[in-house]
Amino acid sequence: MLKEFKNFIMTGNVIDFAVAVIMAGAMGLVINGFVVDIIMPIVGEFAGGVDFANLKYILTEASGTEGEPGYVAENAIRWGAWVNTIVNLIIVGFVMFIIVKAYNKTKTPPPPPAPSGPSQEELLTQIRDLLKK
Repeated sequence: MLKEFKNFIMTGNVIDFAVAVIMAGAMGLVINGFVVDIIMPIVGEFAGGVDFANLKYILTEASGTEGEPGYVAENAIRWGAWVNTIVNLIIVGFVMFIIVKAYNKTKTPPPPPAPSGPSQEELLTQIRDLLKK
């Protein structure tokens, strides 16, 4: 059973998948940084100098001092962070589209099927016609 598991793990598909997952995680961090640090400040500037990451709808204000007994944290719907996430998703989708499109261009088309000979019926028809002569 251990040998079968080793063979399974060492197949190309599993290793390729593992590399893809690691690369996707790294790419996600890069794209998230791009969205949060570059794109959203530009979008915020066009939206009137707004920082989307800090936009929220406060349900309950914080009360007390943090770290002391009786402190109640703020309860808020952070919709600005959600907008950042949606922009991130759109950019990740676009980048993945570009990568897949470029990958598909590098693939060689399958070779055309080999020309097939005459069918069995055509051969029998030819034999019949030759026998008639």
